Amino acid sequence: MSNEEPTDLDWVQLRKDMGTVHQAESTQAKFVRKFTENPFVPIGCLATAGALSYGLWSFRTGRKRMSQQMMRLRIVAQGFTITALVVGVMLSTGK
Repeated sequence: MSNEEPTDLDWVQLRKDMGTVHQAESTQAKFVRKFTENPFVPIGCLATAGALSYGLWSFRTGRKRMSQQMMRLRIVAQGFTITALVVGVMLSTGK
């Protein structure tokens, strides 16, 4: 065995030998694939963004109690999203 580093041409030959490992995927196709794998993550993200937006709007309009409730809902939605991520990762590693 030689201790020489492989050259660029060696990598090209290796890639040809391995074939295509993965195919290019459009952004829309990737979103659809990820959404079908774990639909709770994007739902949680939308819930978080919605609660944050409505909470900030409520704060701006002077409805402090509603703003406080929306910020609490935002925390719950964030927790839901993180839980969905962790469960999704655990399920995908089990496959």
